[in-house]
Amino acid sequence: MLRTFALTLCVLAALSSAAPAQSTAEHAIDTAKSHAQFSISHVFVGHVTGAIPIASGSVEMRPGSSIPLKATAVLDAAKFDTGDQDRDATMTGPNYFDAKSFPTWTFTSTKIIETGPASFTMDGNLTLHGVTQPEHLDVTVGGDATHPVYHATGHIDRRSWGMKGTRLDPAIGGVADVTLDVVLGR
Repeated sequence: MLRTFALTLCVLAALSSAAPAQSTAEHAIDTAKSHAQFSISHVFVGHVTGAIPIASGSVEMRPGSSIPLKATAVLDAAKFDTGDQDRDATMTGPNYFDAKSFPTWTFTSTKIIETGPASFTMDGNLTLHGVTQPEHLDVTVGGDATHPVYHATGHIDRRSWGMKGTRLDPAIGGVADVTLDVVLGR
């Protein structure tokens, strides 16, 4: 009996001295201040650049840290913009992004690794054109832990998503360079 009592006291002492679990906070992406851009080679014009609006998203972090634990983002494929209405109609049409059938693109992080005091890599799943593929982003952090600003770069092989293409398909590069600048809401 005395032995059980002593063991119980030891367990209670250990539990009371254990560090409390760290809390996390989820922050919405400020879609008015955040954007996604891309650049892809094109035989006839050198490079085509454009933007895809970030419709929503969130970042989960520990207080005092600017390195996320998780991140999600939804991009609005229907508002894909290269500054050329005819090109935009072709790209959002059924031969490429088919924005009518797949109006959003989603990214959900699966692994985040801190690579420095203001940088990390982020692996995740990108769903585009109804297909989910793994993607990798290299991210740098500006601002501070209370107001971080993220600059992410990656490369997306458009052919990995099963797009049909057209007779002009060979004129368009296969890999798009993607840049995301993300600001969190307050």
